[in-house]
Amino acid sequence: MSPTTLHYFSSFFLLFIILSHHSNADVGTSSRYSPPYLPSGCYGNEATQFPSSNLFAAAGDGIWDNGAACGRQYLVRCISAEEPMTCIPDQSIQIKIVDYAASAVSPPSTAGTTMVLSDKAFGSIANSSATLINIEFQQV
Repeated sequence: MSPTTLHYFSSFFLLFIILSHHSNADVGTSSRYSPPYLPSGCYGNEATQFPSSNLFAAAGDGIWDNGAACGRQYLVRCISAEEPMTCIPDQSIQIKIVDYAASAVSPPSTAGTTMVLSDKAFGSIANSSATLINIEFQQV
């Protein structure tokens, strides 16, 4: 095989690998909310609904799915925000959906987001003074 042909096939193979990579993650927005968290739209006044890590969220309309989102777990990371340096680089968290954002006891910092993270969850991936971030999330 000539060097030109080898270079052609190598380039084609590399391009194929790059273009065939698929991500299963979605992109959305997140705000945060503070206590009180009970009662929740998923489990009422049951205090054991919250993971011991306190990394949980309320689902926005886009992922609520008529309550089917309750108990779902997502990997979430901050990808950008209006204010530079808001996201904590290379930081991902796993959260559990325990509430419905539209009926949460505590109001979100910004309405209409994909999910509303607990204060601890939000502060784990972004500057806690922010009110809105862009996220990448994937159900696990």
